[in-house]
Amino acid sequence: MLVRACNKLLLLGLDCADPHLVFDRWLDDLPNIKRLVEAGVYGPLLSCTPPITVPAWISMVTGRDPGELGIYGFRNRSDTGYDDLKIVTSADVGEKTVWDYLGEAGKESVVIGVPPSYPVKPVRGDLISWFLTPGTGSEYTYPHELRHEVEELVGEYLFDVADYRTEEKGRLLERIREMTVRRFRVARHLLRIRPWDFFMMVEIGTDRMHHGFWQFMDPQHVLYPGENPFQDAVRQYYILVDGLIGELLEVVDAGTRVMIVSDHGAKRMDGRVALNEWLIRQGYLVLKRYPDRPTPFGELEVDWSRTRAWGAGGYYGRLFVNLKGREPQGTVDPSEYEGFRRQLREELEALGDEEGRPIGTRVVIPQEVYREVRNLPPDMEVDFGDLRWRSSGAVGGGQIHLRGGEDGIEGANYDWHGIFIMADRKDLAGPARKGEPLEGLQLMDVAPTILESLGVPRPSSVHGRVVRPRRAVSRRRRRHGSSTCGMHGVRGKERVSWGRTASGSVVAVCRGRRTRCTGGKERCSLGLLDSMNGSRKFEAFPRTKDDASCASLRWTKESWTRRSFRKASNAF
Repeated sequence: MLVRACNKLLLLGLDCADPHLVFDRWLDDLPNIKRLVEAGVYGPLLSCTPPITVPAWISMVTGRDPGELGIYGFRNRSDTGYDDLKIVTSADVGEKTVWDYLGEAGKESVVIGVPPSYPVKPVRGDLISWFLTPGTGSEYTYPHELRHEVEELVGEYLFDVADYRTEEKGRLLERIREMTVRRFRVARHLLRIRPWDFFMMVEIGTDRMHHGFWQFMDPQHVLYPGENPFQDAVRQYYILVDGLIGELLEVVDAGTRVMIVSDHGAKRMDGRVALNEWLIRQGYLVLKRYPDRPTPFGELEVDWSRTRAWGAGGYYGRLFVNLKGREPQGTVDPSEYEGFRRQLREELEALGDEEGRPIGTRVVIPQEVYREVRNLPPDMEVDFGDLRWRSSGAVGGGQIHLRGGEDGIEGANYDWHGIFIMADRKDLAGPARKGEPLEGLQLMDVAPTILESLGVPRPSSVHGRVVRPRRAVSRRRRRHGSSTCGMHGVRGKERVSWGRTASGSVVAVCRGRRTRCTGGKERCSLGLLDSMNGSRKFEAFPRTKDDASCASLRWTKESWTRRSFRKASNAF
């Protein structure tokens, strides 16, 4: 039986909020977020693969990776034909979310804007749909009557801005700010009048600000115009959000645990890579007629009988193999499939910019990074320039590298790390302290942390590790520091701390020095957090329990088991 750690849990999701902006550049400008950082634990939160809004948020609230969910982006293949991809909806989510588990335990939830949540599904509590809802004429709330309450409060509820790529930046900025203010007003209202144990909202405005305005604040951006009226727009938006967060903190009681998270971060966009133009040049994609203007892939006349692969555009590239026995006019024999994928991977990762300079492209094979691969994943996921370049599926013009605003270059693309902050509301009133930075946090750590905080057992299918607030971390560290460290055998007065490096390795900090355990298979057991999907992998255990070496440290004589390792792993 789990002990409930808090009375309520408030989770504020800021889509695309970036750790470099929040923790490094602007924290002093964000007093409410800074209070939470100083009172609790915080750090960069490794996203999923790919670090894209839809798979990231649903992976976070289910504790399952995108392969297990069968959701690989905003759009996915619905069959093995050559038709365009289908936009994900809530009907594509077959796994339970944290609010489903909480509802089964008799707890009430309020959920606002979590992707993908349209069409709305019943929830024990209240739900407002996400930013791809068709409009306010649709059934966008559960229960249905909630929509009348929302519209009476704020008028038209704004799910999203109409066109965040518009050149009318002044109007766009005004619309994003108004959307955000209205959503937070609805959240504050429901916080006050609804019974809830778990409250979660996702604000899409941070994402829209990065896409629409990053180029105005980053001198290294290809579209940076120099001094301009929007140079401070992103920072001012973060300040606005911080003030709105402060209003929510005034509403919740002292027994509430507060989390602020984002699904991924952001970085400047350097250009677009025309994936299908590259495939044509390499001879893998054959057209019956080359277009005389840039044309979406769905409008091209493809000679499928001679085509071996085709691609789709987006913030990352998706490449599909025309496989015999799967696609209607497949050309690649199954015996050649793996070799062909390896060949494509090598060629794409070697693709540089227009001058041939390396850009750091990374190609992902789904079967290598997910525990399971469901539905119809792309055969390869391509992160051009480590996501500094986005993918274009259009053909026409003959160029592979596109750099101009007329080519669809935006302010920002996504980055691998979002933010994680957690603190208890009652700790915000105390004296100023230094927050507890954490390393090795991963997206799927959020779901088990929510469940344990509210005293609900975590199902075995929910991955990730539980993140504990600052007080629990400190108590456990003091206990280990005053006795023998069961993992590294550090004794007596030598203080021991626990943590993980950015790569996920378990570390011990003894007398202020971080010592990374480097023991080999026959000497040491390490719990590694796989940076791709968050799975914990166990290496071999010591052959003897007396004198197994662990770098410069020593093992104790006590018996070492998987159970005790898991128990120790949860100490940080």
